[in-house]
Amino acid sequence: MEEVTVDLVNAFTSNGSGGNPAGVVLGADNLSDEQKLAIAKKVGYSETAFVSDDDTEDFQVSFYTITGEVDFCGHATLATFSLMFQKCILSPGQYTQRTKAGVLTVDIQSDGKVMMQQRLPEWLGNYSSEDIAPLVGIDKDVLERVNLPFQAVSTGLADLILPVPAGYLDVLRPNHDAITEFCRKHNLVGIHAFELCGSKSDYAASCRNFAPLFGIEEESATGSSSGALACYLTRYHNTQNVYLFEQGRAMNCRSEISARVDAVGSQIKVIHVGGTAQLVGIKQINLE
Repeated sequence: MEEVTVDLVNAFTSNGSGGNPAGVVLGADNLSDEQKLAIAKKVGYSETAFVSDDDTEDFQVSFYTITGEVDFCGHATLATFSLMFQKCILSPGQYTQRTKAGVLTVDIQSDGKVMMQQRLPEWLGNYSSEDIAPLVGIDKDVLERVNLPFQAVSTGLADLILPVPAGYLDVLRPNHDAITEFCRKHNLVGIHAFELCGSKSDYAASCRNFAPLFGIEEESATGSSSGALACYLTRYHNTQNVYLFEQGRAMNCRSEISARVDAVGSQIKVIHVGGTAQLVGIKQINLE
């Protein structure tokens, strides 16, 4: 019987609390896909990252939910590189990771903050308020007040970016079965809902993320979706390039996600998403 050590890390913490938990397995070279999935199920988090050596990049990282492998996971990437920094495996600097979403760079700053590159945005389908309203329990006329598109965007994983009017984010009533069928039909991971914050707030937007198709009814911090949202806001709302998002408030687990979009005119060139993370525990898992 083989014993595997899983580090438990909260990613996108706010002043040392909150965040989104991820499992991290270092030295995962000899684990099979089936073993990785079994470990992820036993950990029980939305994602667990598995770190292996790579022939040309610094690391190869794979990501598993409790139901299967996904191409990329932002909060698990943050958890992984923050953990290796805290364990003194890595120093501040730039590193590369091979993922199923491509080869992406990760920057570790001297204060331990991690900023990770995401893929350039893919602008996918647009949907109507009639399509979306039944999914989140809000009247279609209310949704239409925001005058922004309901569009699927991917910077590694495809999510529907859903703007809602101020004051409505916390009262959404997601229909998880309907969201699951909608995402399966349209090849989406989930729905990333947001409301814009006022000029006096430190945050550009407050967010909620629903991905029941992958066993995640709601997530307290979603890195991949935050990159997509930053690109969406740069394209449709304003031309700023630095964003701070809040997520997890409805779950009493407030998280903070930073995003930076570098663009030349209307052409987005680079996207980075990041934040801080904290090691909170260790779990030993026995493999049959």
